[in-house]
Amino acid sequence: MNIQHPLKAFTLALLLISTTAAVQAATATAVFAGGCFWCIEKDFEALPGVVAVESGYTAGKTTNPTYESVSAGGTGHTEAVRVIYDPAKVSYPQLVEYFWRHIDPTVKDRQFCDVGSQYRSGIYWGNETERQVIESSRDALIKSGRFKTIHTELAGASPFYLAEDYHQDYYKKNTVRYNYYRLSCGRDARVKELWK
Repeated sequence: MNIQHPLKAFTLALLLISTTAAVQAATATAVFAGGCFWCIEKDFEALPGVVAVESGYTAGKTTNPTYESVSAGGTGHTEAVRVIYDPAKVSYPQLVEYFWRHIDPTVKDRQFCDVGSQYRSGIYWGNETERQVIESSRDALIKSGRFKTIHTELAGASPFYLAEDYHQDYYKKNTVRYNYYRLSCGRDARVKELWK
């Protein structure tokens, strides 16, 4: 009977738990809504320092919303992403600045070809420091004269509900359909026009 084998397995399990805990402790999360979550998920996943991006729903009035209920417009939610990032590689203010340059903040209750409050843009803070970063960033944009009005919702975080599995990494799973949607929606052309 080899008594060391169970001990090795136990040691390996402890190592795995401590490694997972260390990774979780080294990351932070941020929530953004930028219209179609497929698109904003892809944009954020291209940013160095971002560990993962999850599509979902937030800022609504019902629990456990589904894509069908949110897209119908009756839940108050907006399509959003939860960005998991490494603060040692990318800061929260950098995430906010990156976000602005991937949306159209000048429109209310829509983004590009998607119309309705479920496609409104938003930044949802998790603490007072984040609130100050967001509001300062918005105020600086207005002061710059680039935009007269910014309709992006700025609010405290509320429950974030993961979207259905088929929405996660949609741009990877359905490349042709995704690329056609993004092009026909005019997202990149409008972003380029706004931000040059």
